[in-house]
Amino acid sequence: MVSFRRRKDQTPTLPDDVRARLELGRGERILAAALAEGGTWVVVTMASLYAVPLAGEILARPWHLVDTGAWDHDTFTLTVTWVDGAPPQQWIFRDTMQVLVALRERVQASVVLMEELSFGPNRTARVVIRKSLADQSLHDQTVLGRGVRLDDPAVGAAVTDARARLREQVGLD
Repeated sequence: MVSFRRRKDQTPTLPDDVRARLELGRGERILAAALAEGGTWVVVTMASLYAVPLAGEILARPWHLVDTGAWDHDTFTLTVTWVDGAPPQQWIFRDTMQVLVALRERVQASVVLMEELSFGPNRTARVVIRKSLADQSLHDQTVLGRGVRLDDPAVGAAVTDARARLREQVGLD
């Protein structure tokens, strides 16, 4: 019989000065943290993703605003994109994967319903109902793929119909 043991937690301890700079909500706890190359701490909490540089402004974004997280195995680079069109963020990690696992789990936890719409080859849009993991409020989002424009009448109609269906399923007016 093969037994599997959980690997000892190798997440670096978050320094007190970094922890003090986080504005954690009531009951919010840290799930994973890693020091990226360049000195930025990337911190995954129950409700948000934080990037805490050695100096400068802290990035704090709730999970329902994360569109995707992509990992490049060759360069050890995590790229995070946002549903609101904010510039993507990139961090390089050499020693820990726990941030990646926690990031994936938190993004998935924020998705309530999703419908993908196709408008021909390589032309898609997603209509998504997401939940804020801080306050449990529901938000509908439309994420357009490359070359898909909401002012296209066919796209606009399909998105409007999908939004109405999804909103009705979760009880949003």
